[in-house]
Amino acid sequence: MKRKLTAAIGIAGMMISIAACGGSDDGDSAKGADAKELTVWLTVDAQNNWPTLVKAADKAVQKKHPGIRIKHEYYGWPDKNTKLDAVLATDKVPDVVEMGNTEMLGYMVKGAFAPVQAGKFDNSGAWLDGLKASVTYEGKTYGVPYYAGGRVANWRKDVAASVGVKTPPKTYKELTAALDKIQKKEGGKFSAWYQPTRDWYAAMSFVYDAGGSIAKEDGGTWKGSLSSPESLKGLTEFKKVVDSYMHGDKTKDESDRYIVYGQGKSAMIFGAAWEGATSADPKNDKTGKLKDNLENFVMPGPSGKNMPVFLGGSDLAIPVKSKAQGVAAEWINAFTGKDGQKGLIAKGNLPNNKTDLATLKDDPATAVPATAAESNWFVPMAPGWGQVEKAQVLQKMLQNIGTGKKSVEAAAKEADAAIDKVINTK
Repeated sequence: MKRKLTAAIGIAGMMISIAACGGSDDGDSAKGADAKELTVWLTVDAQNNWPTLVKAADKAVQKKHPGIRIKHEYYGWPDKNTKLDAVLATDKVPDVVEMGNTEMLGYMVKGAFAPVQAGKFDNSGAWLDGLKASVTYEGKTYGVPYYAGGRVANWRKDVAASVGVKTPPKTYKELTAALDKIQKKEGGKFSAWYQPTRDWYAAMSFVYDAGGSIAKEDGGTWKGSLSSPESLKGLTEFKKVVDSYMHGDKTKDESDRYIVYGQGKSAMIFGAAWEGATSADPKNDKTGKLKDNLENFVMPGPSGKNMPVFLGGSDLAIPVKSKAQGVAAEWINAFTGKDGQKGLIAKGNLPNNKTDLATLKDDPATAVPATAAESNWFVPMAPGWGQVEKAQVLQKMLQNIGTGKKSVEAAAKEADAAIDKVINTK
């Protein structure tokens, strides 16, 4: 599930006085422990898809705090952030707020959220690495992972079968061998693998699979590392994929990939787990052949291991100005704890922890996304990362590489220079 950093980068002015309003460095669980009212902001996903889980968390808190009034507000993306930015400078903040995991960083940097004691939350010792990273800044925890959404490969079984391939590939060599056959059979106007060039989530999976990274921290200073030998190896392989199998517009991003896939001019995609099924929806399937003909599989990496994937998802945070931080933490634990995770899994989400994730591998219906999510990566948790995203440094680099405007080495070096200019700036 992709979440974009929005107005968080521009809220410095309203944040000046926020940091001084919080509790202790480890989270102030006693602050507002006897609060009489709790305000919870969630997205419409919870309202539409798992309202019973919200009610269960409410009941758990109300049992411990008889008479407490719990108020819920629901927002779409990015309506929530617009409203949140407006109230953070006031005393009318929510006590719990849902954040997309890539949205967390800008707010943590500016001191908008109260630190929490991770050990007080169920499964915190087993939080998925990518989600744990999203709530951690400068060694402190500022939120609780809620649920995750992973990325998988998806291909058309009929097209694969037409070249004699009847089962999903287990290795990258098997994958490219099958794609080579498909590309040869279908011709140059067909994309054996529709891989948008500007899709940095996919491209960085190649980078991390090769042992590279977007940026690294050394002595408290972050520095771009896309031009390292390891990162260049991953970017070079990504370019090979785009050159060999992607015969669509090489200036596009992934935002309408599911629509393009539904048009029937490609055999495979690598994206969010929901994209294949959405392509097969009658509204998007222009071929009339995709229903029951698409298959998810774990994306194999060139390294010989499963491809590390970017984990999207949501976190829950407590604004530093909340007067009910103690009860807010209790509500979050009731909502994201053991029973809550079972409910979220039943609704098709990936859990926030490795323990529950492991159990999903035994179920054929969930084995692919669960296995894929085991190997994951997240963006650099650097103070200026939001500015890197805002400037679309990675997308520009990848477009230059994919279109052949610049060599892999030159584009990566230019991207590192652009990253270095802003990544350490709060």
